[in-house]
Amino acid sequence: MSRARVVRFTAPGGPEVMKLESVELPNPGPGEVQIRQTAIGLNFQEIYQRSGVYRMSSPSGLGNEAAGVVEKLGGGVTGFKPGERVCYGGGEAGAYADRRNYPAARLLKIPEGVSDELAAATLFKGMTVEYLLNRCYRVKPAEKALFYAAAGGVGLLAGQWGQHLGAHMIGVAGGAEKCGLALANGYAFAIDRGKEDIVGRVREITGGAGVPVVYDSVGKASFETTLKCLAPRGLFVSFGAISGAPPAVEASRLREAGSLYFTRPALATYTATRAELEAAAAAVFAFVAKGVLKPRIHARYALADAAKAHADLEAGRTAGASLLIP
Repeated sequence: MSRARVVRFTAPGGPEVMKLESVELPNPGPGEVQIRQTAIGLNFQEIYQRSGVYRMSSPSGLGNEAAGVVEKLGGGVTGFKPGERVCYGGGEAGAYADRRNYPAARLLKIPEGVSDELAAATLFKGMTVEYLLNRCYRVKPAEKALFYAAAGGVGLLAGQWGQHLGAHMIGVAGGAEKCGLALANGYAFAIDRGKEDIVGRVREITGGAGVPVVYDSVGKASFETTLKCLAPRGLFVSFGAISGAPPAVEASRLREAGSLYFTRPALATYTATRAELEAAAAAVFAFVAKGVLKPRIHARYALADAAKAHADLEAGRTAGASLLIP
């Protein structure tokens, strides 16, 4: 039995509902590994978890991405040993902690040359970009694709990945500074959502044709805009809900907008098997090693400051990745 410091909440709400607690952590059970965590990645889905957009049991932990060191092995665990550096992205919420037990079947070793912080800032977001640009819709060379929140942790990696594929990425961001950051990270075009007409700019960039795919993490506020940006038979990839859940999709709207396709994908589905998880992670870490992906760590917060980290993330005061450091 060990003790762990854990950020939990008992009812959905604002950042203030999160509390740092000291709890007893049992020894890892069969198939589990106990990890002393050294860096924890923040992702916008934790805003959904905390606010109630995603239904969570109560009380609940938060977070799905971290890196650390193996301390103990549960029964039947092979392939890992104490002292090894490991990371994970996905699975049951509970990453906001200095120690936790985690299923060995979903755990990955950190490659040599990759720091714990880099792993925690990159794995979940990188695997999200991998499935979006490679498997949900494979972006082709010279093809134009629209990506919202282009200056965020996922957005910057998407710009870099898309540029490597030869795509002409169009990023949407808020303000001149974030648009400049997007352009410096692979985007061929950047649209300032606060000052520019997104639909008009997309039509201008594409010669009136629209784009074959839009990766929309905004949700409710961008739904109509995304429909208008797509070319006939284009794909609407709704993978987030920063502004709230998108409205229900009526089949007739897709027909009227040009025989469009709509999908609401999740990383868990695209890494459901061990083989898919390992392949996605290997692709991410290979691109990090080659310099294709250059993760930008914007800020580091103490575990006790998780509420401030959430407030900054939710208010759009961050660019790139942010970390909690236990």
